[in-house]
Amino acid sequence: MIPVMIPDLGEEEAQAAADAVRSGWVAQGPRVARFEQEFAAAVGAGHGVAVSSCTTGLHLALVLLDIGPGDEVIVPSLSFIATANAVRYVGATPVFADVDLATGNLTVETVDAVRTPRTRAVIAVHQGGVPFDTVALRKAADDWGVGLVEDAACAAGSTVYGAPAGTGAKVAAWSFHPRKLITTGEGGMVTVDSPEAAARLKRLREHGMNVSAADRHASKQPVLEAYLETAFNYRMTDIQAAVGLVQLAKLAGLVAQRRQLAARYQELLSDVDGLVPVTDPAYGQTNYQSFWVLLDGFPVSRDDVLSELAAKGVSARRGIMAAHLEPAYADVTPGPLPVTERITRQSLILPLHHRLTEADQDHIAGVLRELAAR
Repeated sequence: MIPVMIPDLGEEEAQAAADAVRSGWVAQGPRVARFEQEFAAAVGAGHGVAVSSCTTGLHLALVLLDIGPGDEVIVPSLSFIATANAVRYVGATPVFADVDLATGNLTVETVDAVRTPRTRAVIAVHQGGVPFDTVALRKAADDWGVGLVEDAACAAGSTVYGAPAGTGAKVAAWSFHPRKLITTGEGGMVTVDSPEAAARLKRLREHGMNVSAADRHASKQPVLEAYLETAFNYRMTDIQAAVGLVQLAKLAGLVAQRRQLAARYQELLSDVDGLVPVTDPAYGQTNYQSFWVLLDGFPVSRDDVLSELAAKGVSARRGIMAAHLEPAYADVTPGPLPVTERITRQSLILPLHHRLTEADQDHIAGVLRELAAR
């Protein structure tokens, strides 16, 4: 079976994790601090704050913006359910907006269509690594007077107008889940440019404590910490950060390889009627964290295509989920979301990873060609 994704982990990551264990410092410590600095630099941000997942990062981003009960936060339904869930964690109301057909992302127009006087923030997703137009949406958010949280879970290595996707973001959350380009097993990062915001995020991830464990350990005098607000335990371990540092060094190479594989998919599938592969937007480049295709007039249904691929040894996945169609959001009645529903029902994700061979791609394209000829 050709897997849909394989994390690029090897002996170097194993050695780094072992070294962290042998050091005796396995909780949040010096490796986390180094990972924060190097990741922030890689994505064009001033500061990084490592956390336990991108989901907890989104939660902290909304706490940082003081979002709470009575507030509305506009999110795409077309996203992993964590995007909408983070809004509920702070007691606010998620409002679903539609997306652009080509990119799967929010636009100024789709956000403005559902904006109300209660809108306090927007969470915009770089869907599957395809960046949204940060320049346009950041300007609109500033003009509207609302906060913009960038869900960059999939976007490490993507670019917008020639700069890393995180450059200039007031607050962005990133994922290191194994499905992402670089992984720490589980884990995430929040990036900001403001040193004050970074300091508060570091308190929020550590029970509101005003002095970190690492700072207490480094002090030659007893340190009596204080807890400044009710907060959370969202820390990353030094073992995870040790793996993350090795992974981060691979990022540029992984992006280049994935873009090469994606270009070959696009060439192989360019003349298959009824099938539209994902491509770069005009304003940026995707890291191709996922390679999806939209079935547009294809003679076989999406679910049947998945079944046929599986029967031929190919592990593909359904396209990006739509949160408003899940039981958890059955109590929400959104406005029309025609593009979201079309993408979630007519798209699928094809295998793309560092071990994918040209023979694998030829086989996958061949199966799709056979189905298109029906």
